[in-house]
Amino acid sequence: MAFVRKRGLTYYLVHNVRKGEQVEQIYLASLGRRPRITDEVIRGVSAKHPFLQVDWKRLAQKTSSGLEQPLKNNSQYLRNLVSAVRSLHFDLADLPLPVLDFAKEPELSAEFISGLKLLRGTLDVKLNQLRRVKVAPYRT
Repeated sequence: MAFVRKRGLTYYLVHNVRKGEQVEQIYLASLGRRPRITDEVIRGVSAKHPFLQVDWKRLAQKTSSGLEQPLKNNSQYLRNLVSAVRSLHFDLADLPLPVLDFAKEPELSAEFISGLKLLRGTLDVKLNQLRRVKVAPYRT
């Protein structure tokens, strides 16, 4: 049975296999700092371990129910998130968009564009939520 394990700051999807008297853990996938069972994780694990039976629904529920509340009493998580937002901002600002027209993989360009649209939608939702809640003023 596959389960989620935290090692250091990173979560992993692991599976125990008995070899004689000993139990060996097989790392199926790295889930990052916040565990998420995505379609990409499912495809990757299914491709590498086709005979392994995994209850994806149970794992997805367990990870979404919050193995950890990242912002609760953890300002470092918020600092890391701010850093990631800044980094993404600079990466996107520096990206010459005509490069997308010349990409060797047109499906990758389409995936990038749909990812940007999804990001815009997520940002709109979060910014609207912030407008409804009293938030401490931004300090420069």
